Amino acid sequence: MIKHTGPQRIAALAAHCDDIAIGAGGTLLAICTARPGVQVDALILSGGGTPREDEERAALAAFCPGADLRITIGKIPDGRLPAHWDEAKEAVEGLRSDTDPDLIFAPHPGDAHQDHRGLAKLVPTAFRAHQIFGYEIVKWDGDLGRPSVYQPLTPELAEAKVDLLQRHYGSQRHRPWYDREAFLGLARIRGIECNARYAEAFHVAKMTVDLTGGC
Repeated sequence: MIKHTGPQRIAALAAHCDDIAIGAGGTLLAICTARPGVQVDALILSGGGTPREDEERAALAAFCPGADLRITIGKIPDGRLPAHWDEAKEAVEGLRSDTDPDLIFAPHPGDAHQDHRGLAKLVPTAFRAHQIFGYEIVKWDGDLGRPSVYQPLTPELAEAKVDLLQRHYGSQRHRPWYDREAFLGLARIRGIECNARYAEAFHVAKMTVDLTGGC
């Protein structure tokens, strides 16, 4: 359950370096700017020991200003999560033993990438009573769906997100989908859907609320 005072502890999980920033970077930037000192535990399953790890640590520090940020980056090979299921499961359960978050950002089960989809299936097996926001990542597969939760972003936040993506993930700039137009275009569409200029959107399978305001 997300309390009306806002989350105090956040967990963000990803299969790859840059997934969190692409899928929920604007929302993290908004939360951490508004709530200095919020705890953010990030788990990325691949990229450890490579130049991508350095990119990711610098990027998440920028996306989570003023946060109590803790980052763990594993070494599962990119594209091979299904073959490393036990290792991925142990990493997710290890994160669960270290934190009891108010809110979780993770891939959503409808994501077409096998690594994203596999992690999305693992998260609720460890975080069974937690609120999970499944972020989306635009890609060639054309797997964008109909999200149910939106975080509006001001134009300044949307631009800041894109600037940070371009600044910190130099290894990804050669990809044809990795550009300002793609990121701002999706944010604009999601903004239209929630009556805002820009937004990030999330897939939520289950949500518990307290409509009395007593929590």
